[in-house]
Amino acid sequence: MLTRDLLLALREGWPVPPEAVQAFGANLGADEISDAQAGAFAMAICLQGLSEEGRVALTLGMRDSGKVLNWDLTGKVIDKHSTGGVGDSVSLILAPMLAAVGAYVPMISGRGLGHTGGTLDKLEAIPGLKTQFSEAEFRAIVAKVGCAIVAPSPDIAPADQRLYAVRDVTGTVRSRDLITASILAKKLAAGLEGLVLDVKTGSGAVMSDLGQARDLAQALVATANGAGCPTSAVLTDMSQPLIPSIGNALEIADVMRAFESGQGAMVEVALELGTQLLAQTQMFLTETGARDGLRATLQDGSAKARFGAMVRAQGGPENFADRWQDYLEIAPAYELRSPGTGYLAEMDGAALGQAVVALGGGRQREDDRIDHSVGLSDIAPLGTHLRKGALIARLHCRSSKQAEMAMRAVQGAVTLSAEPPVLPALIIERITPTKVTKHG
Repeated sequence: MLTRDLLLALREGWPVPPEAVQAFGANLGADEISDAQAGAFAMAICLQGLSEEGRVALTLGMRDSGKVLNWDLTGKVIDKHSTGGVGDSVSLILAPMLAAVGAYVPMISGRGLGHTGGTLDKLEAIPGLKTQFSEAEFRAIVAKVGCAIVAPSPDIAPADQRLYAVRDVTGTVRSRDLITASILAKKLAAGLEGLVLDVKTGSGAVMSDLGQARDLAQALVATANGAGCPTSAVLTDMSQPLIPSIGNALEIADVMRAFESGQGAMVEVALELGTQLLAQTQMFLTETGARDGLRATLQDGSAKARFGAMVRAQGGPENFADRWQDYLEIAPAYELRSPGTGYLAEMDGAALGQAVVALGGGRQREDDRIDHSVGLSDIAPLGTHLRKGALIARLHCRSSKQAEMAMRAVQGAVTLSAEPPVLPALIIERITPTKVTKHG
């Protein structure tokens, strides 16, 4: 099918052969497709959408536009992906937990996007740690440690890199079908035997509306399974940060505390995601066994030890797991206190994330340099009864002038009420596959 005919059919909403969509997705990584054609393709899908068959075809094509990894390891090769939120550092604790029970986790991750933090940016708050590796180095770390969290290489799903740049300038970023293909092309190129998706909703999430988040989760699960990768999803709440911190070094500090305590919302989400993943790949016979196995890695210190081994293998300090307080640079703290008495009823997660970006903790432009030391800590959880003068959060800033601006932003992002709020469930629902189709 000629490219011109494919674009016309997509624009008009006519039936399109899946093999034509797949071929277009594969060719996006080459020079055979012009920027004008890529833009027309993205706009047509944004306006008319794709069938489930079409989403699978596009995902497979984009996956096959570059290198697809294959593994010869003694355990299952599995991974998780989050749609993003503030104070979301689940990957940093879950990957070592999974490795500690015998899985292999080759996690190709990303950087901050908008108000949300990036896993790679957080890791790079650790002195010396690298996230860019050759394929041979990446394979060696995964084989030795059981997990690695790295940046994507140019030869992994290059079609996605091309299409994302086009989407950014054509106003087609928020397309369910294009988001689905973008996420899954990269994950499937990693050669996974199982995947779990953490689809977040709430004020701090990229997909704040529950209905839209559920729709995306269903599309992701159906497409991934249609492409041959056993996948499930969990809808989780992001009405507030999962940990009481936002900011790169501050989040690493809270991850280390979670390894040591085994408690908190981040741990609960990690346990839910990990349980789903281990059960669907049959690494454990029951969900209860999977959950108990994962929790044991926190209790016996093996998950923390794996994290330390990963940090060492990626160039960080040899003794980071035991001496992490000595290595993390954290900016001076300024206290934000409650202007009145009441319950902490609402929190604008996006505004909190943007406040950290404004401090230098995220990027406003692609080439911005990140200050890993700034951010928010000790954020009071929703439902807390605050008396006038009680601590709402600590703001870690480079100067008092910075602190003044951040305080205004954070103060405007929280709402007090006379009555205690009704808090949403942390784990909202599971979305499981109806079928898995084998593809090459």
